[in-house]
Amino acid sequence: MSQDAGREQRVTKQRVAVSAALDELEDFVSTQELYRLLHERGASVSLATTYRILQALAEDGRVDVLRNADGEAVYRRCAVAEHHHHLVCRGCGKTVELEAPAVESWASKVAAAHGFTSVDHTVEIFGLCPDCAARQG
Repeated sequence: MSQDAGREQRVTKQRVAVSAALDELEDFVSTQELYRLLHERGASVSLATTYRILQALAEDGRVDVLRNADGEAVYRRCAVAEHHHHLVCRGCGKTVELEAPAVESWASKVAAAHGFTSVDHTVEIFGLCPDCAARQG
């Protein structure tokens, strides 16, 4: 393990502040939005530190990360510990976590057919939730 990786895992005031804020949020949040929220609460965390902490939490599987419609990475505390995918509303951002055994099977078969091993994947399905679809009428 590198020295940087050990440092990234340390419990710091900044990491506690980021983690606490994520625990209180139900929706996905960008690094900028979280940074702004932390400063409104009086936390002393730089934008770069907020980004590094979010990246570390994502790598540890403690937060979900996906790209919004603008391509910006957004983060949310994982509601389930197992590997999962997301159904995301393009209108309001509502997100549903999905277990998808058929996707897991398909990904394994496609990888094996091409000789790939140690495969990882992410599936995000974008559409309109029932409320947004009704509003568009």
